[in-house]
Amino acid sequence: MRKLLLGLVAAVSVATAASAQTQPAAAADPNRLFTDSRLVVRDRFSDEIVGKGPDLVLIPGLASSRATWKATAERLRGHYRLHLIQIAGFAGEPARANAAGEVMIPTAEAIDAYLVEQKLTPATVIGHSLGGTTTLYLAETHGDHLKKAMMVDALPFFGGVTNPNATVETIRPMAEKQRDAMLAAASKGPMTPEQLAPQMRAMSKVPATQMLVAGWGVASDRTVVARAMYEDLLLDLRPGLTSVHTPITLVYPDNTPLGTPPGMMARIYPALYAPSPSVKTVEVKDSLHFAMLDQPEAFNAALDAFLSGK
Repeated sequence: MRKLLLGLVAAVSVATAASAQTQPAAAADPNRLFTDSRLVVRDRFSDEIVGKGPDLVLIPGLASSRATWKATAERLRGHYRLHLIQIAGFAGEPARANAAGEVMIPTAEAIDAYLVEQKLTPATVIGHSLGGTTTLYLAETHGDHLKKAMMVDALPFFGGVTNPNATVETIRPMAEKQRDAMLAAASKGPMTPEQLAPQMRAMSKVPATQMLVAGWGVASDRTVVARAMYEDLLLDLRPGLTSVHTPITLVYPDNTPLGTPPGMMARIYPALYAPSPSVKTVEVKDSLHFAMLDQPEAFNAALDAFLSGK
């Protein structure tokens, strides 16, 4: 399992070797998905708003585009008003306020402030990877602002996966090494998505998705991603799990396409979230990190059950 997780971090590392205002839906965002959407640009993120109905907020992961949720948005936009978040510095989005300093917590706080300002609270939030960890952070620190949440392959603490006794300090040397390696790789010049796609095999079993994720990595601001990854690796949300009362559905992959023994993830993920009585876990079989793209039917079933309250 440790080898798998380090492989995921390394894959993202290699892939990235590459004032508030509302703007009209023009070519301001390279990740804009819909021609009839409205684009809101903030210092640390942008929000593409499309559809009609109850509000849903969707947050992508590290170095990822809001296009992570494109198929989901196409399926739900007739029934929900979707807020498709794009974090500044990821996948071609200008870095803006994320160009220096901390990324993850300030961005999470900025998203929370936006939800309150726009009267979206209590909000229904869906987050993948770092977006899922951001969602868990919000559930722990601003639980009254969330109605319910879904997290897709997100961890309360990276180091706790392989060692329940791991601490921020024991994992820090590995996190520093990964961050520094990412920044050093950047000095060697850019790579193409075609060169990077093979290293995305840890992310998805689908070749087209591997190429898609590689493209997002190439387009990302390498310094933003390096800092965000470092912060994500060292963020320990385990102590706050017992205080979480927001209903949460955790969707996780079984990682069998990488050779992980069947049933291993079903032992690991529920145990990680056991301290929180409000977390329900759902395994997506024959999938990797981008479970929603590897197994869309199974993911959609889990999402529909979450939205209907089942």
